[in-house]
Amino acid sequence: MDLRSGILDEALERLHASGPEFQGFLANHGPMAVEALVRHGQAGAVHRWLDRYETKLEDVPSPQGTITDADWRTALGDPHRVTDWTAYFSRLVADRPWRDVLAEWWPRLLPGIAGAATHPVIRVGHVVRTLLDDGEEAPRVAELAHALGYWAARHTTLPVAVHPTGTATPAEALAALPRIPDQQVLPLDGLAQLPGTPGWPAAAASLRVPYDDPDAARAQLTALVRATVHRYLDHGHGHGVLMVHTATAPNAVLRTLPALPRELWAASLGAAWAASAAITSVYAAGEASPPLMGAGPLHAEEVFERAARHGDEHVIKMTDTAVDVAASAADGDDRALAAAVRAQRLIPADS
Repeated sequence: MDLRSGILDEALERLHASGPEFQGFLANHGPMAVEALVRHGQAGAVHRWLDRYETKLEDVPSPQGTITDADWRTALGDPHRVTDWTAYFSRLVADRPWRDVLAEWWPRLLPGIAGAATHPVIRVGHVVRTLLDDGEEAPRVAELAHALGYWAARHTTLPVAVHPTGTATPAEALAALPRIPDQQVLPLDGLAQLPGTPGWPAAAASLRVPYDDPDAARAQLTALVRATVHRYLDHGHGHGVLMVHTATAPNAVLRTLPALPRELWAASLGAAWAASAAITSVYAAGEASPPLMGAGPLHAEEVFERAARHGDEHVIKMTDTAVDVAASAADGDDRALAAAVRAQRLIPADS
């Protein structure tokens, strides 16, 4: 095991001693942020970052009972059962290959992707990337159980069904989304406004989803991640923090696709789009912000180093996704990296 991998595993073990939320509803971003820091060459900063971040965290909630294969449906979406869910998934991944557990549970959890402002699926995406790219050490498999357990506990469906059957590109579909009437609300209250927002169902249905072509679905999901990152650059100032999730959630799904059966890829695109569309309508600014000034030439490694120094967990995650987008373009993507810089300016630094 190299030093980088050892630091990640140590960090995950530290974080598993804390609950997935604090102050009632704020997500524990630690596992996501440390994975991104290690991924982008900032392993040396991980434990210092955790020393500060852990002061916010709370103990693991008390268990309420045992979840079984026979009764799990009664506990789905119950945040009070989060520790029970983690124990359940810990048993599953101890008995079966983690890919099999993920493939079985992904379609069950996917309709609830909007739960906890999409943090659970983002957490899944980070750990699956590590499991696929860097090995299946025990702390990483344990992290998958924690992430899936969090998702099951916070499983929340949108208040309006989204069935994308149109012809629009992700950028076109995002641009067509109407904003909800009152954006000064918490996420669940904002989502509740979607059914009554004129034009929203039609705009949400406008995206092209190639249901019979998994490779085309993956390409469209890649395009969705790029479009959401670009849109953050211009409209992220509506809510600098929550708009991050319009990009990081579909990117988490994109990272997970290689571990899933191909027949799940199109449905995964549809769910990722529904979540991004909903958060965009709830929090995107109506007017585009002025062009970013004073950023200078942008290079991915330097932009991520800035994010690590900034220290905020949302900035780290957004920059991680923006770097992904830039890396996937043949000649780079300055707009994606500029979106990361925008997040660094919109979101207060971690002191």
